[in-house]
Amino acid sequence: MQPYFLSLLIFSPLLGILVLSLLSKEQEKAIKWLGVLATLPSLCLSLFAFWQYQNGYDISKLTEKRSWIQFGEFPFLKETDFTVAYELHVDGFALVMIVLTTILATLAAIASTSIQKEWKGYFQLFLLLEIGMLGVFAASNLVLFFIFFELTLIPMFFLIGKWGYFEKEKAAYSYLIYNGLGSAVLLIVIAVLFARTGTSNIAELRYILTNPAVQTISPISDDLRYGLFIALLVAFGVKLPIVPLHRWMLRVHVQAPPSVVMLHAGVLLKIGAFGLVRFAFGLFPGQFQQFSTSLIVFGIVNLLYGAFLALRQTDFKMVLAYSSVSHMGIVLIGLGSLNEAGVQGAIFQAVSHGFIAAFLFFFVGVMYERTRTTTLVRLGGLAKTMPYVSGFVLAGAMASLGLPGTSGFISEFMAFVGAFQAAPWLAAIGTLGIIMTAVYLLRAVLGMTFGQTTVSNVSDLRGIEWVPAISLLLLIVIIGVYPNVLAMPLQTTIETMMNGLGG
Repeated sequence: MQPYFLSLLIFSPLLGILVLSLLSKEQEKAIKWLGVLATLPSLCLSLFAFWQYQNGYDISKLTEKRSWIQFGEFPFLKETDFTVAYELHVDGFALVMIVLTTILATLAAIASTSIQKEWKGYFQLFLLLEIGMLGVFAASNLVLFFIFFELTLIPMFFLIGKWGYFEKEKAAYSYLIYNGLGSAVLLIVIAVLFARTGTSNIAELRYILTNPAVQTISPISDDLRYGLFIALLVAFGVKLPIVPLHRWMLRVHVQAPPSVVMLHAGVLLKIGAFGLVRFAFGLFPGQFQQFSTSLIVFGIVNLLYGAFLALRQTDFKMVLAYSSVSHMGIVLIGLGSLNEAGVQGAIFQAVSHGFIAAFLFFFVGVMYERTRTTTLVRLGGLAKTMPYVSGFVLAGAMASLGLPGTSGFISEFMAFVGAFQAAPWLAAIGTLGIIMTAVYLLRAVLGMTFGQTTVSNVSDLRGIEWVPAISLLLLIVIIGVYPNVLAMPLQTTIETMMNGLGG
């Protein structure tokens, strides 16, 4: 592999943005196909890297580091102090998230062919969003991570506000305000750590913060460590989201175009989980351990709150929105367990929910395009008029409620195995949420598919729509049947986390 492999993987969508700028905005078919094709280089490169890694390749060889920013030179400091390099690095966890991103980006681009206006601007913003998401998972210093993190906010704001539904502006500004506040908190943490240690490199920070004997430029007290940990929990809690920081996410799920929600629910929410693992746990394992029981409680609140409110919804998009809140609670429960089974279940849940949520929201888009509604009572009898769509939606619901043989089962099972080891009584309460998941999903899906027929004269799946449908269902089943496809890449990350607690 080439030394610029990761940069090429991250920035290859930029070529699509440049070519799109040369096309006339009236060339609808060319723009849509180019938008899809522009996602393929990153997809191919990520799958190639994943395949090589599965076959024993040392992906640390892909690390890139180049001089970038120097904040002054002082005789009493080391030459490397207060410098920020352009640094990219991936481990098994980051590579899995990159593969998730590239797969969903390509499939969401295919789903975006249903967009009805201003296709050129849409796909340019879409590709810019993909660059930001890929950069977040590959950045190996906090400053570069933050830049890519912010890069995801701008295109998402416009994609929601320009191409969304009735209350799109409200949803866009809600997204921007909540995530902007989370970013501000994250920036404060980065600034404090940089000022106190003189570095923004994640590996160096982990070494400094987990080894008390290491001298820092300015001391970091236990109170400051705890404050920084809480700040990280808030910053990434907004992104995940953790109740009560979730209201913005409901609006985005309902008002954004379904193809955009595929990326939002499938990838952007998972940046919150990634941040909790990489930074809150990685940099402050002691504080994370002290807060672990509270994290399980937050997870149970998410799980039960989302499940009970999903049961009361009359719109399928709102059912799925509250389902996302509920399922992210399982991530918190697994991480709070602080054992190998729980942490592995949490990461599995992040990946599994990414595929399942994207799968279901793809069909939300398909149904809305045909019927112009997602209200449950107006979608009755779909099994007669759209049998393939109905079958796929039912399969997605089964995966989401944790049917054995699907990714949903293995992730929830491992997360709760870890929870029962760590806090049996809390885990027992949390299982009520799993039961409620089956209730609200079956109520919604069976009502749409086998309820009183209200939809007629609509077409079933057609043409290219089969690609996302079959691809996502296969991925959900493959992970459920052969979980080692994820377990092997994640093994080193989980061992590192457990060793950090031991240390």
